Amino acid sequence: MKQFIYADKFFLEDRTAGPGFLEMKEGRFSSFFEELPTETAKVIDYAGHWIAPGLVDTHIHGFQNHDVMDNDLEGLKVISEGLLSCGVTSFLPTTLTSSTELLNEVSAMIGEHYMEVKGAKIKGIFLEGPFFTEKHKGAQNTSYFCDPSVEMLDKWQQLSSDFIKKIALAPERQGAAEFIEHAVKNNVAVALAHSNATYEIAKHAVEKGASIFVHTFNGMSGLHHREPGMAGAAMSFSDVFAEIICDGHHVHPAAAKVLMNARGRKETVLVTDCMMAGGMPDGHYQLGEFPVEVKNGAARLESGSLAGSILRLIDAVRNVVDWGIATPEEAIYMASTAPAASIHLDGECGRIAEGHDADFIVLTTKLELVATYLDGVCRYEAENFTQEEGLR
Repeated sequence: MKQFIYADKFFLEDRTAGPGFLEMKEGRFSSFFEELPTETAKVIDYAGHWIAPGLVDTHIHGFQNHDVMDNDLEGLKVISEGLLSCGVTSFLPTTLTSSTELLNEVSAMIGEHYMEVKGAKIKGIFLEGPFFTEKHKGAQNTSYFCDPSVEMLDKWQQLSSDFIKKIALAPERQGAAEFIEHAVKNNVAVALAHSNATYEIAKHAVEKGASIFVHTFNGMSGLHHREPGMAGAAMSFSDVFAEIICDGHHVHPAAAKVLMNARGRKETVLVTDCMMAGGMPDGHYQLGEFPVEVKNGAARLESGSLAGSILRLIDAVRNVVDWGIATPEEAIYMASTAPAASIHLDGECGRIAEGHDADFIVLTTKLELVATYLDGVCRYEAENFTQEEGLR
């Protein structure tokens, strides 16, 4: 029997449409119809709701009291399952600057076992570090900072079975240009982060192939009218992506709007940079080797500096709409298609497109998460809504 989803609005790959019916075949998206094309079909009825592509978080360190750097498969499974409550259906487990030995072990563990994770799908690894500089270190351990090494990247790729999809570095470090060229040739997206680089240095890195600016405005040289710095570079170059953390703590809404207006909503990527305290109550946690206190919605080191976030990606979507700086269509795109495109995976996730896995979320008109589906199967439901209420 054919299976369809009915809803008031669908965020399709090239337009919004609805009300109507979206067909699913064998766990994949098929065609959209304004009228039900057959009388014999199972229809999952979400009247009054919106259907959007599953969100893609390309920068996330942990969730529900587990951290990627714990190097623990069971913890990774908890993170994966927990992310379904955030509307996330695909993600990149993100490392921190650490010892070469631990990064080797984490890369190998994820590369070997990622298919055993049954929640949000692991699409690759994001190595955030260790090729940074101290000026804008953030919550990264400076003891392990070093110059970019082609040999180290090749080792991580070997250990992970070529599963490194994104790596961040400070472009002012020695050997950065050669490293960027090598990484890009090996299909690894290069991101610029935790850097005091000048505009010209950032420009050179982009010319060599760097294509992402990590958590723009945070951990980078700021915009000055005589030295635009990394922040100015993030807003001015063509064909690059700029991450931004829209939790209301990392970046003022007006600054987020400036970035989106300069970069364009299709090249702005909403990320969480969430650490292990995501989905947990206020209290004391760890981010890598650093103690962190979570209080009033923010995670901070003992110094008072922000240490990642506790942001859910669906809340970032709702925030930018509530702040009046993006439409629902733009906000969803920035949290699904744009992040997938930034790591060259929009051909398999982040879009409602025929042939793609039927990974999608159900939203209220206020962008509240009702349900999360993987491969056409409901895997998460909000407590105040049951799937039975939606069946015709």
